[in-house]
Amino acid sequence: YLLNLCCCFVCFCLFIDLSLYVCLLNPANSPAATRKPSEKEDFKLSLITWNVEGIYGEKRSERARGLVKYLNLYNPDVVFLQELIPSYVQFLKKRFVSYLMIEGGEKGYFTGMLLKKSRVKFVESEIVAYRTTQMNRNLLVVIVNGQKLCLMTSHFESFKANSKERMNQLHVVKRRFKHAPDDVTVVFGGDTNLRDAEVTKVGLPATVCDVWERLGKQEHCRYTWDTTTNTNQNISTTARFRFDRIYLRPAIRRGVPRLAPDHMALVGLEKLDCGRYTSDHWGIYYVLIACKLFILI
Repeated sequence: YLLNLCCCFVCFCLFIDLSLYVCLLNPANSPAATRKPSEKEDFKLSLITWNVEGIYGEKRSERARGLVKYLNLYNPDVVFLQELIPSYVQFLKKRFVSYLMIEGGEKGYFTGMLLKKSRVKFVESEIVAYRTTQMNRNLLVVIVNGQKLCLMTSHFESFKANSKERMNQLHVVKRRFKHAPDDVTVVFGGDTNLRDAEVTKVGLPATVCDVWERLGKQEHCRYTWDTTTNTNQNISTTARFRFDRIYLRPAIRRGVPRLAPDHMALVGLEKLDCGRYTSDHWGIYYVLIACKLFILI
């Protein structure tokens, strides 16, 4: 009798936990509503982060069409984009009507996000200025799904000499992680231009993980800016860096479903017919899934 009772209790907890996560990821797909995506999709969040090299005109239209090809192929729920320009934004808006575009600027080049309307519900956005930037960089913060998911992207200060400013910008992101409510999942992704030593100096909260590190530091996903393969910038010297990074802070309140990294891959590795790659950066595709949590009494 006790064994049957325990089994029933565990099954009940599993049902409640997954039902809560359905509501977290997409309130419209709660048990009280008609489901459109499959139940398997309800328990994961797929994202791409990519510096699309929009500021350089060389084969830009062909490369933009390459981006469209990859986004259609991977069909992510959320896309973090860096180095957008106004014409690039208009191009994407026309081709991705099922997504909502959130822009992190209007002039020059800036960041942006694409949110799949059927998967995430937009609540509000904020552009956080970096007070000491010399390159007009900022942090784009977007709240979705009833304020239970905070999405952030940025393009940190470029070039080796600007290490101090990059660390200042990482401090801003770090504070956002620390001050987010404990029932909110926070995801940051973007072109950070960070070196490992800079991250070590700033430090990250214990609740925050580097997704690449959490997934085992897979070598084939390490370098996102790699002149040994990518020839878009025509740089003769060898340079390999993990500039593009993803940080995750799952919801930490007891009893709240948590997201965890499941897998990741670099995208944009194929040269386009025009002879260029989609960008001088590789994009990162990654998937977060819901952990199954049980509270025993």
